[in-house]
Amino acid sequence: MKIKHIRVTPIAFKDAPLLNASGIHEPYALRSIIEVESDNGFIGLGESYGDAPVLSVLQAMQESLLGLDPFDLNGLRAQVIQTVARLQPGANPGAELAPGSHPSKQVANAYSAFEVAFLDLQARSIGVPLVDLLGGAVRREVPFSAYLFLKYAEHIQSPYKPDRWGEAISPEQVVAQARTMIEENGFQSIKLKAGTLLGPEHEVACMKALKQAFPGIPLRIDPNGNWSLETSIRMAELLGDDLQYYEDPCPGLEGMAELHRRTGLPLATNMVVTDFDEFRRSIALNSVQIVLADHHYWGGLRNTQILSRMCETFGLGVSMHSNSHLGISLMAMTHVAAAVPNLSYACDTHYPWQEADEEVIKGGKLPIRNGCVAITDAPGLGVELDYDQLAKLNDQYLTCGIRQRDDVRQMQKYDPDWKALKPRF
Repeated sequence: MKIKHIRVTPIAFKDAPLLNASGIHEPYALRSIIEVESDNGFIGLGESYGDAPVLSVLQAMQESLLGLDPFDLNGLRAQVIQTVARLQPGANPGAELAPGSHPSKQVANAYSAFEVAFLDLQARSIGVPLVDLLGGAVRREVPFSAYLFLKYAEHIQSPYKPDRWGEAISPEQVVAQARTMIEENGFQSIKLKAGTLLGPEHEVACMKALKQAFPGIPLRIDPNGNWSLETSIRMAELLGDDLQYYEDPCPGLEGMAELHRRTGLPLATNMVVTDFDEFRRSIALNSVQIVLADHHYWGGLRNTQILSRMCETFGLGVSMHSNSHLGISLMAMTHVAAAVPNLSYACDTHYPWQEADEEVIKGGKLPIRNGCVAITDAPGLGVELDYDQLAKLNDQYLTCGIRQRDDVRQMQKYDPDWKALKPRF
């Protein structure tokens, strides 16, 4: 079996005006859809970032992989390394909140994008679900968490009609957002994105309101490193025992280590431990106690399994990070999470935020029931492309005018004096 054709299709889909540490989401999120077709008719699927530096590498890979055996993952890695070295991709202003699109992660990101498609193709060719290639499922349903955001009712300049979620600025509005998300998806834990322009005290008030509204449901807060060490300590005192874990409140491995030393709270990260070198340094400092894996920038599904084993060796918890994605990424996350015995916490996902009519897989959005996504016995990832939807979202990419995520630039449309500060509070 040899690869005869590869297609990389950039897409854009509507993204809500969600507030975060850098500013606010732009009206459209960018992704790349990868198809790897073999000479015996099977097609493996992948999904990755769609920012220009990432897309340039993925598209440059298309010709170099032709004729490769899809089981030759070492050959794939060699081609990725050669391509990245030749292109030397430039900086990406959106990389702070999407570490996989940082230039230092280009090899891991590009390898992951194609590794998922290669594994999907492998599994389809032998008629088994992808999880079987990862050692088999230790669970058939993978738990995910409700992922809440402070947000505006609609984007500035109204590029399309307001989303169905409405404004979420006050604690009462955040509770209402959580209630809807839980009623629709059955989530059994809650995460709030913090570090926004509304400030730490306001975000802690939102957490207190969530605690009162949903007693017994585990809570997490994620300021994306936008609080200073002293602010993080002060907010930890206000939050007390309300937190299941405290995610990236302050910047840096050293800052997180000092925060844990002074508070004793379990700290989680997707920002200060994003590769194996940072993992080694974190262990030496005792910076974090939970690592939020993300196959998109850890170098694929099998590297995610290696990471989980390292976490087990050093007594760390494991969960999964997310940014704006569609169903192919969700199923890749689900298959690898199903094969990780020591998955300690429900995973993150932005999936409920994506519009129902903007999915690229057949049958529309995947169901989340009782807070879980299930794997099936269908070959590979278990999903198929809807080519009409793919064409629609590609057209949207061509016309939306966004080529790299830049939440700072978007916030400056609301406040021209807005600057990227870290930490802000």
